Amino acid sequence: MNSTYLGTFIAVAVAGLVFAGAVYVKSGNLSDTELKIAKSLSLADLPPVPVDPSNSVADNPLAADLGKALFHDTGLSANGNVACATCHIADRQFQDDLALGQGIGQTNRRTMPLRGVAYATWLFWDGRKDSLWSQAFGPLENAAEHGFTRSEVAAYIAENYGDQYVVLFGTLPDLSGLPPASPLGREAHQANWRALPKDTRRAIDTVFANTGKSIAAFERTLMPLESRFDRYVSAVLAGEKPAGDAALSRREIKGFRIFIDKGQCINCHNGPRLTDEFFHNTGVPARPGAPKDRGRVTVLEDVKRDPFNCLGPYSDASPDDCGHLTFMSHDVFLFTGAFKPPSLRGVAGRPPYMHAGQFDTLDQVIEHYDIAPFTFTGQTELHPLKLTFQERAALLAFLETL
Repeated sequence: MNSTYLGTFIAVAVAGLVFAGAVYVKSGNLSDTELKIAKSLSLADLPPVPVDPSNSVADNPLAADLGKALFHDTGLSANGNVACATCHIADRQFQDDLALGQGIGQTNRRTMPLRGVAYATWLFWDGRKDSLWSQAFGPLENAAEHGFTRSEVAAYIAENYGDQYVVLFGTLPDLSGLPPASPLGREAHQANWRALPKDTRRAIDTVFANTGKSIAAFERTLMPLESRFDRYVSAVLAGEKPAGDAALSRREIKGFRIFIDKGQCINCHNGPRLTDEFFHNTGVPARPGAPKDRGRVTVLEDVKRDPFNCLGPYSDASPDDCGHLTFMSHDVFLFTGAFKPPSLRGVAGRPPYMHAGQFDTLDQVIEHYDIAPFTFTGQTELHPLKLTFQERAALLAFLETL
């Protein structure tokens, strides 16, 4: 049993104990067992940011400074108007409130929030990248996002951030006079890439990878913010009576109990980040007018072949550090129609919901999970919950405390 399944199994088993034998006090306070579960979902249980052996500058403050500048630089785009910060807006939980991300063009999925992203093993909704740094540069040469080419990124870094780059990574190669070239995107750009000498392509890829490592160093500093739920748990753990902004109402506490038991939310949304970082088919419908998205199953081979993965030549890790990739599951049945559940921290403040913004409100999300409709692809993990109107309202109230 892998760690993800084990964690979910323990969470669900503990939740079952709560409702099998715990005795609740009339005031609505949590039982000891419930409090243990609540603590496991709060920042009180958040461990230190995990080490990323594939990125040697992951925790270098100079790299984070460079990464922050790159994150906000619109010059890293074909039209000079798009930066990482265009879609990952700081005061909006580093997301953009749009159903589909909007860069130079429109993407086919929702922008994911970035707070706490350093804890993720797999990146993007389908997990097609296995490190934060390899995720960070993906949008740069995506035609619908930044629309740049790989050679243009490398040349831009050399021209505008050369001194900072040299301090962190050493000598910059001569990248002057290169045509727009990339192994992805337009055929003309791919043809230019194929025409470049192998050593030049390797030099470009090195600068490209280091660009991602710098951005990742900045993104690793974006920690989850404290919520009302966290303040409530902290007060109770300290033996204090929660008051003011740390208090939860009877309805919110009822919603918490539904979250960890009848609502089965904890199956996927567990741990202090309120996500198990795995992939699940929950029968979310395709966005009207959009191609059917089959999720994780479509990228399994891409992850293994990616030259920027943990085992690739641009990774700073040893093979022993890459167990997540070496032993990655290729279960087609499991991953068909499966997507990574985002963190529920701040969830009430960032509609619309799901991987393509299919639902406008949390009420619609709860209704979907309650009804458990037929899925268009693969096998849904959902079963009808049969929640009452009052239970739905309580669950919504609890989600708003996050």
